[in-house]
Parts: sequence; structure tokens; C-alpha cells
Amino acid sequence: MVDNEPDVALGPFSSPAARVTPWASALAVLGEAEVFWLSTVRPDGRPHVTPLLAAWSLDGMCFTTGGQGRKARNLERDPRCVLTTGTNALTGVDVVIEGAASVVEERSGREQAVADFERKYGAHLTSPEGSWYGLGEAVVAGDVRLYRIAPTVGFAFGKLPTSSQTRYTWPSR
Repeated sequence: MVDNEPDVALGPFSSPAARVTPWASALAVLGEAEVFWLSTVRPDGRPHVTPLLAAWSLDGMCFTTGGQGRKARNLERDPRCVLTTGTNALTGVDVVIEGAASVVEERSGREQAVADFERKYGAHLTSPEGSWYGLGEAVVAGDVRLYRIAPTVGFAFGKLPTSSQTRYTWPSR
């Protein structure tokens, strides 16, 4: 949970009968989603989007990357980014988190985030047969960068049968 809950408001593009998506429901979507899409900006202004694993941890969205990857180089220049997830169907809820990403430097923060990732992704990270086995140790050791997006604004887009656009705004921290 975020120390400071976001302000929640229904957006203007919602159906007349729409209701806000409570922040707890948006957190549930973030917790259940397996794949996220990170959008950053290249030095020449072109967008860069890539799929990755992510987890809500340390009061923000966390993800990993190598130090020489395109997303890491983009974030060094401009930390503002957007992380999205949801369904590829006309039903369900899509969630968008906007903010600035920063590298988690403290070992205790990396350990907490790894525990949250392992709880979420299970054997994919913890089993020797898992696709990302060993990632947790590399993150804790600092061999792989762990980023945390400090959320500034977010959206939950509810789809059929009633479309809704919920806006979440976090106070400056």
C-alpha cells in the first residue's frame, strides 16, 4: 500500500452509470498482472516501449533491467515514464501508472522488492527451471538494476459493459 493513498476521481470519458475503480481494485489488477509495458523516451524524442515483469513494492512500481539496455539509458536521461498493464480484451480493467523512475540503491530496498517479486512470480524466479531464476540474487547484489517508479498520476480504464476512467493523483512526497 502507498503511505499516502491517492486522490480518486471519475474521469470525463466515463459512461453515465460508471463508478470509480477504488485504488484497492487497481492494486489488485497490478498484483495479478504478469506482463507490463514500460514506455520511455529516447534521446531523439522517439518513444520506446518494452514488455517486462513488474511488481508493486516500496510504495511504487518496481522493475529490473541491465545498465546498458535502451530503457536504462533512456531513464538516465529522462526518468519520466509510464507503466501499463491490463487485458487485451474489451472487458476487464487496464491500469496506467505515470511517474519518475529511479534506481533503488539501498540493499534493504532491493531485498524487499525481490521478496515481493518472488511472492508474485513464484517459480519463474525461485525454481532452477524458472525463466528468471537467479534474478533475485543479481538484483540484491546490485548486478541488475532495480528501478522504482514513484507514482504521480494513474488511471484505471474499466471496459465493457460500462466504461469508466478513474484518475488517481498522489500528493508530492
